[in-house]
Amino acid sequence: MLGAVLVVSAVLFAALSWSVLLAGHPAHLVALAVAAVVGLLVLGRAVRLARRPRAPRHGRWLRLLGRAAALVAVPVVVGSFAYLKPFGADPAAVAAMGGGDGVRVTDAATTITLEPTSGQATRGLVFQPGARVDPRAYVPLLERVAADGVLVVVVKQPFDIGFLAVGAPDAVVAAHPEVTAWAVGGHSLGGVAASSWAGANTGTAKGLVLWASYPLGSLADSGLRVASVSGTRDGLATPADIAASRSDLPASTTYTAVEGGVHAFFGDYGEQPGDGTPTVSRADAQRQVVAATTSLLDSL
Repeated sequence: MLGAVLVVSAVLFAALSWSVLLAGHPAHLVALAVAAVVGLLVLGRAVRLARRPRAPRHGRWLRLLGRAAALVAVPVVVGSFAYLKPFGADPAAVAAMGGGDGVRVTDAATTITLEPTSGQATRGLVFQPGARVDPRAYVPLLERVAADGVLVVVVKQPFDIGFLAVGAPDAVVAAHPEVTAWAVGGHSLGGVAASSWAGANTGTAKGLVLWASYPLGSLADSGLRVASVSGTRDGLATPADIAASRSDLPASTTYTAVEGGVHAFFGDYGEQPGDGTPTVSRADAQRQVVAATTSLLDSL
């Protein structure tokens, strides 16, 4: 039974999010494949044991212990797969992966790179998505940032969780020596992860962009240029959460409160459970998000 649960759940979750999983970090698909293989091995062992004579009694307690461990582990694994089911990007965001006017988009295993097609960008932004959000969902907004002459690299996070890719900016910075001014940023949990890297790398990071997010620890004396952009109707990173984080950010931080904006307006992935009800259009809200972001990057 436990083997069958592993196989069926792995196949089911892969089928439900196949295109999103293919577009994201490979860790998620690898984990599902491993779970399916383990489930098949358990099923095979069950079949072999069923054909054998009853095992000697001296191994009984060991077998019972193994079964108890499996009874605990399998629900945890299946529950994790259910929780980690990603929010897929809207069709328009997927289409934006083809690039736009003046911006070339390059899709790789662990990053999505957006770069201006004219000139060489000397400013860069490493962006980390929100938890469980398809990284492609941010391409339409960040294309507009890249069109302003900025190299933008969206991190594909393992299992779409920011804290599993805290060190991701290291490889991006090393791969682009032509960029002389770097900022990092992110949406929601991605912004928290980005703030951790920025605080530990103030010699490299000059700026921090927080979309509906706040820092992991105090950056008040970091010297970073920070832009905090939030929605007044956000049900997840609430206005109270943003206000509480002010003491952890430099006094020079620029705050942009998008009136009527919600958490899911910072990307194109539909609605999000627990979010607020917007009183502004997605297009109007996103124009303000992009303007605040490009303003910060222009100041580097």
